[in-house]
Amino acid sequence: MVKLITYKIRDMKFNKIISLIIVSFLLVFSACDSIVDEEYLENTTDVAGVELSATQSTPGGNEITLDLVTPGINGYWDYNLGKALTDKVTFIYPIPGTATFTFTGTLGAEFFSKTIDVQIDQLDHALDQDWYDLVSEDTAGGKTWVFDGGPAPDGKMWWFMSAPGGPENAWSLWWNAAGDCCPPVDAAGKMKFDLNGAANFTYYSGPDASGTLGSFVLDVANKKLQVNGTNILGGATEGGDNPSGLYDIISLTEDELVLYAPNAAWATGWTYVFRPE
Repeated sequence: MVKLITYKIRDMKFNKIISLIIVSFLLVFSACDSIVDEEYLENTTDVAGVELSATQSTPGGNEITLDLVTPGINGYWDYNLGKALTDKVTFIYPIPGTATFTFTGTLGAEFFSKTIDVQIDQLDHALDQDWYDLVSEDTAGGKTWVFDGGPAPDGKMWWFMSAPGGPENAWSLWWNAAGDCCPPVDAAGKMKFDLNGAANFTYYSGPDASGTLGSFVLDVANKKLQVNGTNILGGATEGGDNPSGLYDIISLTEDELVLYAPNAAWATGWTYVFRPE
């Protein structure tokens, strides 16, 4: 009987201890609930309050400085030839006429884009030589390029499969498609680059075909050529397909244009060799 009473007393004490422990844990966790200070991003101004500035070093000239005047705004300039991750950028523009430049940034709580127009009446600052090599000294008249070979198989390397990856692989011949057996369907075609009011690219599938107008961006600093709206010669044929229209420039001189697609169809590279018409 004494033992039974002792066990009951012990059980009651144990249950009380367990209850106290549980209550203690609840108090501790309740006391540790985090206090969250919610912070909200706020706009420092609205789009109308963002002031952009464009200055030409000579009246109507093609050396242009774009500047974000409003403080406290972060973003970048798209000046059509490339992007500048700064508030202020100076460059020489190759195209006469009205040019529209875009600043994209954040007001604090939201993103925005705003444009500014500049009228260019004269190309009084010389362009980088790559522009003249691509479109000729007569920038408005432009320059026409054709394949440096063919149009029938002739053993030469002018449209061929190369190793993928980077520009260093452009001349690593994997299969001489056009030279050996299989020229592209537009092997006798041509393509024209000009700066007549815009950066115009015109594709002709054959010597007598009607032209298809597109546009291009020449990135001199990074040695890349972006073609938009249509294909380059050989660019739509299986094996040389490059839907992005972005090419590495392997060579650009007055007499030679070599382009390279690092990731063409079949997970290969593809190399294109052109000469002036």
